[in-house]
Amino acid sequence: MPSNGARLHIAIQKSGRLSRYSRELLREAGLRIQSGKNDLTARVDNFPIDLMLVRDDDIPTFVADGVCEFGIVGRNVLEEFALGRKEERFDVIAPLGFGHCALKLAAPRGADYDGAQCLAGQRIATSYPRLLGAWLERQGIEARVVRMSGAVELAPRLGIAGFVCDLVSTGSTLEANNLAPVETVLESEAVLVRTRMPIDEAKQRAADNLLKRIDGVLATQGSKYIMMNAPEDALAEITAILPGVEAPSVIPLAGRPGHFALHAVCQETVFWETLHDLKQAGASAILVLPIEKMMQ
Repeated sequence: MPSNGARLHIAIQKSGRLSRYSRELLREAGLRIQSGKNDLTARVDNFPIDLMLVRDDDIPTFVADGVCEFGIVGRNVLEEFALGRKEERFDVIAPLGFGHCALKLAAPRGADYDGAQCLAGQRIATSYPRLLGAWLERQGIEARVVRMSGAVELAPRLGIAGFVCDLVSTGSTLEANNLAPVETVLESEAVLVRTRMPIDEAKQRAADNLLKRIDGVLATQGSKYIMMNAPEDALAEITAILPGVEAPSVIPLAGRPGHFALHAVCQETVFWETLHDLKQAGASAILVLPIEKMMQ
């Protein structure tokens, strides 16, 4: 096991909607995370890794400056940060499939809104001034961006701004404040980011191992292992029906000439309709199994 100096550091949200999902992802990758009494760090006892538990706004800075080799953060936070830097000192490794939300422009419900041109000359309150500013520039619209650190949805009621640009997950907060979304500025989800700062050989080996494990976890998301029997003349049609499959394994069935077993990893969702189509094409004894771990 490498020494403490060779331990990787991963920045994740200390609390909030991404914190639990980030920990679940790392646990699925085989990391045993100690709970500990320290609210700022958590040690992994079977891998040379320490988790840094921080505010989501601080994660891009930690990764860009090389304080942490990796981070898990919402794309909205990352891109707002990147727009304020002259150069990006991090790479986005992969989208993680959780934390889906959208940065949306919203207007008071019932307002006369007929396209983005209605925003010209208006005041728009937001916690994401760079993202909003870049979007307005792309639309060729001049508007006043009012920066707020929280409670953005109250801005129209308080007379601070006529529109808001806020992060929307379910839309319930907007609805509760009599607001309705009118434009989407950015679609977001959690992403894994990696620093561009150089790391030593021991950390690099640990990083490569970690990424292989995470890739394995991500590869299983939505994937299923499907098995069935079929006659030879149905193989081509069945292969065409299987979602996300290029070349299934085809194994002759003992004692049944002209019949085969098909095994395949489906990278897309297998619906009941898919099973019905397979049955109609000649498949039998169809079995669909979840995949716990997979390494390419």
